[in-house]
Amino acid sequence: MLQAVADAAGLLLQDAVLAAIPAVGFAMIFNVPKGALKYCALAGALGHALRLGLHKFGGVPLEWATLLAACVVSMVGIHWAQTWRAHPKVFTVAAVIPMIPGIYAFTALLAIIEIDRTGYTPALLATVLQNGLRAFFIVSALAVGLALPGLLIYRRRPVV
Repeated sequence: MLQAVADAAGLLLQDAVLAAIPAVGFAMIFNVPKGALKYCALAGALGHALRLGLHKFGGVPLEWATLLAACVVSMVGIHWAQTWRAHPKVFTVAAVIPMIPGIYAFTALLAIIEIDRTGYTPALLATVLQNGLRAFFIVSALAVGLALPGLLIYRRRPVV
């Protein structure tokens, strides 16, 4: 039991470290100030590890785990933005980029190319639909997850 917990913690830590690297890279591409890069790395690591933990160990579907992780990253980014007097997107946009579902979109595109090259088969169409829809829903979850906390926190009128 203890070994399984240690393995899970190691997997989450490895995922967090590996997600922080592209978050910092994209933050540098977006010309984020040097002092904010460590916060982008932390947010990227937090979001990706949370998504992995919810999906792999919590049994939450990947799309819902992505939505929750993007909401948490957005809330943390709003808090840091209020603390450091910066726009929240400085911390959040680069942090969610490691969660973009590149493998699903790439697999769907490869299946589309294969359909164009060899012709239609039901298996290829199923691959296109399965991976394409999954990529679409994950990207949608990222967009909604980034926008939702800001819309609720910066709202001037009560929700109800």
